[in-house]
Amino acid sequence: MSQLNKLLAEMIAVLEQCEICGKIKILETAYFSSEQFTFKIRTTLLEFFTLQIRIYCDKGHYDYSYQLFSESKGCRWDNAEHFPYLKSFPHHFHTTAGKVMDSPLKGEPIADLRLILAELDTLLERIR
Repeated sequence: MSQLNKLLAEMIAVLEQCEICGKIKILETAYFSSEQFTFKIRTTLLEFFTLQIRIYCDKGHYDYSYQLFSESKGCRWDNAEHFPYLKSFPHHFHTTAGKVMDSPLKGEPIADLRLILAELDTLLERIR
C-alpha cells in the first residue's frame, strides 16, 4: 500500500471512530511520487459544521490545514510559515475572530487529527 493510501486510510479510520463526525468525503488526492502526495477530506460535525483536512507530504514533511467552518464563521490550524514570532512556529491557529495564536500541533497527521477532534468534541459539547 502506498504511503498516500495508508495515511488516507488511517485518517478516515480516526474520523469514523469519532462520534461527532458524520459523512466523510474524499475531495481530492494527487500522487506525485512515493514521497510526494496530497489529499483533501471533509467531514460533517453534528450536522452544523464541516471539518476540512488538507495534507501535503513531501519527503516525510507534512504541510497541513485543518479548517472548521459553518455558514457564518471558520477557524483553522495550519503550518504555513507566516508567523515566525509565535512560539509554536510554524504551527498556528486562526480564531473565528481572525486572531492568530500558538498551536499544539506538530505536523504529525494522525496525532494532530486526534488532538483537534478531542478539542472540537469538548467545544461542541455545549450544542449536543
